[in-house]
Amino acid sequence: MDLASLIGFVGAVALFSWALFTGSNGNIGGFWDTPSITIVLGGGVLTTLLSVRLNRFLGFAGIVKNAFFAKSVAPDQMIRQFVKLAEVARREGMLALQGQVSQIPDKFVANALQMVIDGTDPESVKQAMEFEIACLDARHSEGKQVLDLMGKYAPAYGMIGTLVGLVVMLQNMNDPKAIGPGMAVALLTTLYGAIMANMICLPLADKLNNTHTQEMMAMTLAQAAVMAIQAGDNPRALQAKLAVFLAPSARKKLLAESEK
Repeated sequence: MDLASLIGFVGAVALFSWALFTGSNGNIGGFWDTPSITIVLGGGVLTTLLSVRLNRFLGFAGIVKNAFFAKSVAPDQMIRQFVKLAEVARREGMLALQGQVSQIPDKFVANALQMVIDGTDPESVKQAMEFEIACLDARHSEGKQVLDLMGKYAPAYGMIGTLVGLVVMLQNMNDPKAIGPGMAVALLTTLYGAIMANMICLPLADKLNNTHTQEMMAMTLAQAAVMAIQAGDNPRALQAKLAVFLAPSARKKLLAESEK
């Protein structure tokens, strides 16, 4: 689990709940209004459904799960793994990698190496890897779009609910006692829209975008490594080539390890 996501979400909810409780002297029931929640949540969800494919919308739970449970391998670990594979290929030949492929959990890397072992020409291997990267990029973009759209439509429905509430309130101006509660209910829809967008949807979309960027970089690194192994590059040269994917401090540490 990504601790940053968990800490951020739980902390935001706790801070907001504390503010409501303290500001209302414990009377948080005044912040609940069922019609307002229905307008914001229902309107945001249904309009998002109107905007995306059904199967992508139904995968919403999996999309949110990726923000909390995305698995990633550190780039320096990937480089060390590829250097070892290059050493085996250079010392024993490409066929010797057959026993290594089954131990690689990353299917993207395993499939590409299997193509290399099978004697597929470099251009076809590169093209196959590029196709898979492009397809994954498209799927991630569409999945992130669900959260982006909810974050966009929720405040809009909050404003719609507020306008509806104001119209109802103005129709009852003959009762001064109803103006205050009516205004409160009208403003709650704006509050709900802001909460749904800024506490849930948009932060999760940004987290998915960051995760996606890291995954794209890892796949690009893997593609460069596989192509270099197929070309028979020297393991030390391969390490220096892949080190560009690391931050300067991590790059320096990795290269220093190889000199020992």
